[in-house]
Amino acid sequence: MIKFFDKIHKNLLNVVFPAFCNGCSKLLLKNEKIICSQCIHNLPLTHHHLLKETEIHKVFYGLVPFEFGASLLYFRKKGIAQHLMHNLKYKNQQEIGTFLGDYFSKNVLDLPVFNDINVIIPVPLHKKRLHERGYNQVTTFCESLEKNLAIPIIDDVLIKSKNLKSQIQKSKENRLEINKNVFSIENAQKIEGKHILLVDDIFTTGATIEACAKEILKIKNTKISIVTMAYTQS
Repeated sequence: MIKFFDKIHKNLLNVVFPAFCNGCSKLLLKNEKIICSQCIHNLPLTHHHLLKETEIHKVFYGLVPFEFGASLLYFRKKGIAQHLMHNLKYKNQQEIGTFLGDYFSKNVLDLPVFNDINVIIPVPLHKKRLHERGYNQVTTFCESLEKNLAIPIIDDVLIKSKNLKSQIQKSKENRLEINKNVFSIENAQKIEGKHILLVDDIFTTGATIEACAKEILKIKNTKISIVTMAYTQS
């Protein structure tokens, strides 16, 4: 009887507060959550985890040494990934991060490199931006990786010490110049000798990740791997 009324209650909620797909904005069906079945089928997967060399390797060749680099989705203008990232970053739909983290974890669970990674470090927001938004858009993605891959998150080592305006329209060279001295390291002893998984939301020019990675690699005997939820494809 309780289950019967619970089902009625849920159905009424769906009528009063209908749920929409975060990928295409269509009404979600009864058994769909976060994104619809069609969007799941059409996810623009990069399959980076299956490749020996990816776009990330090409961008960072000769600049940043790293063990593994992968993005889950290709980010294209007006595409599914753009809608997902927008809703996650600006609409507080943090369950999207969990969904993508679970999806990515299933793909990489058996990769040997993840047995060697010691900690996860999310690319941080400045404390003012974090206060304004109320959350870091990569947090739930990282929490999903932590849970599924049994790798702890450390969020008090890499610090964003300068609050910058959006860099969306800037070139990589401009971003690199702007990102100088933006990130700093605290509690360095927590990551000495460790393999760090550096995680961000969208890989655009790579300037932010490069700036973060260079700070981390200043710490004794560290090495890094890189994961982002999406990779901007022109």
